[in-house]
Amino acid sequence: MFFNSVDEIASIASKVGCAVFVVPSNKEVSIKNALILAPDTKSVITIEQVRDVLGRLSVRQTSDVFVLIRPAETLGIEAANAMLKNLEEPGEKVHFVLVTDAPSQLLPTILSRSAVYFLKEARSLDSAVEADKKVLDVARRLVVAKPTELPALAEEVSKKKEGVRAYALNVVGAAIEILYKSYFKTEKDVFLNKIPKFLACYEAISNNGHVKLHLVADLM
Repeated sequence: MFFNSVDEIASIASKVGCAVFVVPSNKEVSIKNALILAPDTKSVITIEQVRDVLGRLSVRQTSDVFVLIRPAETLGIEAANAMLKNLEEPGEKVHFVLVTDAPSQLLPTILSRSAVYFLKEARSLDSAVEADKKVLDVARRLVVAKPTELPALAEEVSKKKEGVRAYALNVVGAAIEILYKSYFKTEKDVFLNKIPKFLACYEAISNNGHVKLHLVADLM
């Protein structure tokens, strides 16, 4: 989904519980009276910061409350995991607004719980996907693979002698980035519609799921 101006973010966010807005890092985003989550001196958003904000949301809200998280990709793993239940069930008047210029760097657990919106000016998504040549080749084939081709691709990925899980995650992660950037460039829903399956696959493999099984079953 696309939007035309950062001035629309608050209005769009007010209609959903959790939304990711893809915006260039040099573009200012502000929401009046929003609770702010931004990196501390460690350059990451910590679990302590998240707990502090969530604590403020524990009372019943009588008007819309926005939590502005930027850059969202700096959420540490523990911090992101601490937010998951709130992202799924934020409360009637609570809205989480995650702003990033690199959506593929967000944890799949975050992306799968969010509506994603692209600023039409976000030209940073025009850049090529940066990945190892072999990883990129397999990722591209995975993106366009027919269901009947998935078992062979899964077999190819799982045959790697060392670090199979890490390799599979790199491949699926590159595929997710390819899909996001392809959607941004073309605005074709065919790319956007594939992303949830790849996010589910990445999450399952990262949680020690069977690599070959999930590369086939989740991407069918």
